[in-house]
Amino acid sequence: MLIQIFYEVLGLNQEILKYRRVIGMALPVFRQENQSQESCNPLEINAKLAVQWLVRFLVDECKNRRGVDHAILGLSGGVDSAVVAYLCARAFGPQNVHAIRMPYKKSSQESLDHADLVAHDLGLSVTTIPITAMVDGYLSSIEPEISGQRLGNVCARCRMIVLFDQASKLNGLPIGTGNKSERLFGYFTWHADDSPPINPLGDLFKTQVWDIARELGVPSEIVNKAPTADLVEGQTDEGDFGISYADADQILHYMTSGYPKDKIIALGFSPEQVALVWKRVSSTHWKRRLPTTAMMSYSAIGEYYLRPVDY
Repeated sequence: MLIQIFYEVLGLNQEILKYRRVIGMALPVFRQENQSQESCNPLEINAKLAVQWLVRFLVDECKNRRGVDHAILGLSGGVDSAVVAYLCARAFGPQNVHAIRMPYKKSSQESLDHADLVAHDLGLSVTTIPITAMVDGYLSSIEPEISGQRLGNVCARCRMIVLFDQASKLNGLPIGTGNKSERLFGYFTWHADDSPPINPLGDLFKTQVWDIARELGVPSEIVNKAPTADLVEGQTDEGDFGISYADADQILHYMTSGYPKDKIIALGFSPEQVALVWKRVSSTHWKRRLPTTAMMSYSAIGEYYLRPVDY
């Protein structure tokens, strides 16, 4: 059943595909070969079946494999955390999803209101834990002239302290909300946004997250607003990138599918757009890996290339 859902999510025809199974996964993962990716929208998915797949993923990874029945998530008021909240409500039941708002003093009221909108729609337990005292306790005496980027990193790491501690208190797991576009662009705080052990959105581009949000019934005011880190008034993700998610996601798709730069440009993207995306991905590889360990033996944990070890 899971295999059938996976095929249908991607719109694949089993009879004309050649595939290979990746061993060792709880859920089946297939790599597609020899498919023309230019004949249609390469990012189109069956959102209804994708939702089923992601709910089963959460059930399998959290409840079946880890024996955890409670989900803990930061509810920011943005579309990513909203989608994860709707998925978790289906996977765990609303009574077992603990949503936490963690505003900093610069957070907008709109973000708080949108987080409440999601919690009310789903019937979730929501707790507000401001992080202003945590952040400013460090900044006021040590770093009063901190840059906006560094401030964002400090806020993100403080939020992870809260999420993991609340997860320990509630015997649950923090659930990640980062999407594939952000991960490939390195648009996240290392050991913060990427810290939760389970992430249902990590292989979905932002434009696909929007499709799933509409399928789940996430309120339109959340789906349609410009994504933002919510630290500076008027700041947006796409403004920071210098490219729209619509264009970036397609370039990222072709790039990760092995297309060279010249072929992507031939598909209609400008050389400047392709160069921008390429530079973003190439300069942030380190953020998508665990810390590099100096290998001193044949049993280095997760490092030895012939046999990764983790006892």
